[in-house]
Amino acid sequence: MYQHLGILGGISHVSTAAYYERIVSRFHEQSTEGRYPEITIASLDFKRFTDYEDNGERAQYIDYIVAGMERLGNAGVRFALMAANSPHAVYDDVVERSPIPLVSIVQSTVIAAVEQGLERLLLLGIDFTMRQAFYGDAGFDRGIEIISPSADHRHEIDRIIFKELCYGIIKTDSRDRLCEIIGSYRVDGAILGCTELPLLLSQCDSEIPLLDSMALHCETAVNVCLGHLHELSYLQEGGALDRGTRDHGPLADGSLKGGPLERDSLKGGALKRGDR
Repeated sequence: MYQHLGILGGISHVSTAAYYERIVSRFHEQSTEGRYPEITIASLDFKRFTDYEDNGERAQYIDYIVAGMERLGNAGVRFALMAANSPHAVYDDVVERSPIPLVSIVQSTVIAAVEQGLERLLLLGIDFTMRQAFYGDAGFDRGIEIISPSADHRHEIDRIIFKELCYGIIKTDSRDRLCEIIGSYRVDGAILGCTELPLLLSQCDSEIPLLDSMALHCETAVNVCLGHLHELSYLQEGGALDRGTRDHGPLADGSLKGGPLERDSLKGGALKRGDR
């Protein structure tokens, strides 16, 4: 019996649908019986969610995410994914209050970078994510430097995501522009740190490795559902998954727990800027 999986979605609806499709497809690849886990989705109000981010309303932001987790817990979910990168800015706070375990997109992505031997990465995402420290902190803990684009580039990337990808609009010019931005930095890989970005960019578009955070997050979830984590247990103090040993996939020690969030405000300082 597979673990009942929960997805905190609606952030945006486009990537939420992509999560569901990818997870189900991965199970179909592994079984000819058409079996896949029970999946429950709690869809948040995208505008309300992003307003909390943009206005730096940290307490309300956390409360809203935790309320979604409580709905998933009431539905019988055994563990959950937040189907976006940005809420991982408050991952530790959510873990402390969530009634169910969470799997971190950040740790799944950073561990993949370690396994590929990447040392310096460019983070792409919405402006909020690119200005936060949570990816940089997780990378630092594993000896990887993660840099943020310049302010002008952040603005361009953020516009493409919110004005196009969140509405399912795919433009060749936007793809070409993102490739130009990536190519202007001295890095050996780039993180697609927004779950809508893989709708526009794929590895065939880039000469350097692209880490698809959504795909890596989904793969971790599939591994948990398949029981490749030896012990799936709850901590009485919260919903965090215990760190078990793994058989394979991105479930190395720490992949189910986010790195420290040192900022007290959601509008914390920027990640280190890279040389261009």
